[in-house]
Amino acid sequence: MKKIVALLIAFLALSCAKSNTGKTEFSKEALSETLLATDGSQVAFQDILKKYEGKTVVIEMWASWCGDCVKAMPKIKELQANNPDVAYVFISMDKTADKWKIGIDKHELKGNHFMANDQMEGVFAKAIDLDWIPRYIIIDKTGKIVLYRAIETDFDKINETLASLK
Repeated sequence: MKKIVALLIAFLALSCAKSNTGKTEFSKEALSETLLATDGSQVAFQDILKKYEGKTVVIEMWASWCGDCVKAMPKIKELQANNPDVAYVFISMDKTADKWKIGIDKHELKGNHFMANDQMEGVFAKAIDLDWIPRYIIIDKTGKIVLYRAIETDFDKINETLASLK
């Protein structure tokens, strides 16, 4: 019985560890989903990513109404100052484009901005396993996801990951 419990614990630990490190590429559903651009156009996520081929990219999922997102803004600005060669893509989970655009201006977010059409419960959010915001994903210069799930308390991990990609 002890062996069975030990094996079960080992299996669960490995499963959890794997889910925390996450995926190395986006699903077809995520890539084909369209996001709203600031100019009002719809852009497929895969086309957004293509724009950054050969660059390291930090993607932040956030919303103007999210207290933890606002609290993390100074850390994002510090990250940008320390990593000027990295591209930054912000994907909002706001409910309206007006609130999203006000949030961009209010927080002076530098980078490219998009908004999920169906917020936290929608197709895009489900396709990237979004369960918390702010959420950060880092993609290396080859287009591989190197950090799939980081939140506002993971800036040490985010900084270490970016340092390892220089």
